[in-house]
Amino acid sequence: MPTYAYRAKDGPGKTVDGTMVAESRSAVLAALDQQGLMAVSVRETVEKVRRGRLSLSRPVRFHDVTLFTGQLASLTRSGVPILRAMQTIADQTENPRLRRTVESMGASIRDGNMLSSAMEEHPTLFPELYINMVRAGESSGLLAEILLRLAESREKEEDMRRKLQAAMAYPLLILVVGLTTVFALLAFFLPRVVELFRGYADLPLPTRILMGVSDFFAANWYWMVMAMLLIGFALNRLAALDKGRVFFDTFKLRLPFLGRFIKESELSRFARTFALLIDAGMPIDKSLALSNGTVRNAVLRNALEDVRLSTVEQGETLSIGLQRCAIFPAMVTNMAAVGEEGGRLDEAMTEVAVYYEKQCDQRSRLAASLVEPILILGVGALVGFIVAAMLLPIFELGTGL
Repeated sequence: MPTYAYRAKDGPGKTVDGTMVAESRSAVLAALDQQGLMAVSVRETVEKVRRGRLSLSRPVRFHDVTLFTGQLASLTRSGVPILRAMQTIADQTENPRLRRTVESMGASIRDGNMLSSAMEEHPTLFPELYINMVRAGESSGLLAEILLRLAESREKEEDMRRKLQAAMAYPLLILVVGLTTVFALLAFFLPRVVELFRGYADLPLPTRILMGVSDFFAANWYWMVMAMLLIGFALNRLAALDKGRVFFDTFKLRLPFLGRFIKESELSRFARTFALLIDAGMPIDKSLALSNGTVRNAVLRNALEDVRLSTVEQGETLSIGLQRCAIFPAMVTNMAAVGEEGGRLDEAMTEVAVYYEKQCDQRSRLAASLVEPILILGVGALVGFIVAAMLLPIFELGTGL
């Protein structure tokens, strides 16, 4: 039988740690209950994945936290007490790290802390925005509704990530494989082939170009690899600085097709988060500060910070603050103005989020349908040029003979 390590409470201030050999976790809980102890956490000393597979201590993913949020929302809406809900989720969670986290939060709640305070002990899983939303739900008595909206928001963000990754995966694979193949041909294989044509004086122009490029790659390929690694390292270090991040993010926004896609995806994420916070009863300045944290582009983030300062320090409305920044489209400012006039700013910003999410979905599909054939044609043309440059001298020799 497996051995379980447990932690239990013997009264309000005494904690007991120990091990127990039992058939299952439920048997350990029953035995502790008979001893008058209240279980805090119970786990196997040797972690095994349920259903008989060996457990790999995998990290807690974004999807795992989203699933936890949805389960907690469903249980609390059904009237299950928060402690019972946390224990139920811990029993059903297959990820060992997340299970230990849920058990730790349950123990913190059992000690008298609120759910939001228990989540603050795990900032890597629950960001400030998430915790503030839960705290707002606790203070307003609408915790179940807030958790449900959090789960829906995270599911939509995750869906957008999957669509973007699916749209870019195949084109990136074609680009990487194509460039690697061409590099290997030019640096390692073609130098041996072009030696056959060294003695000929009147070679075709494509062949002479290919021979020069191949000689350069064969003689300097290691320097080229080092240069690419150094450039990548330098760009990464520069992007870590504030000025460098602003420079690169400005460049991204100015790209013909990608810039608009980035702006619309960032605006949809901001608008949905801002609508959730406003609907939860948070003031506009706090909602702007928290939702601004979900924006990754430094240029848009700085612009939103300027809008927040103008609403707090100068008393302007959100629509006027957005209108002062030329980076925000007219659609966002107009919807904000309509929402402020009608007293339904949360619904207006939700409509903005839905609109831009649809735009991003259409653009990702269009990009996937256009980029794939363009990359295939480009790589094919490059390989075709190499093949033609190698065959032209052979054809000319055959014609001369």
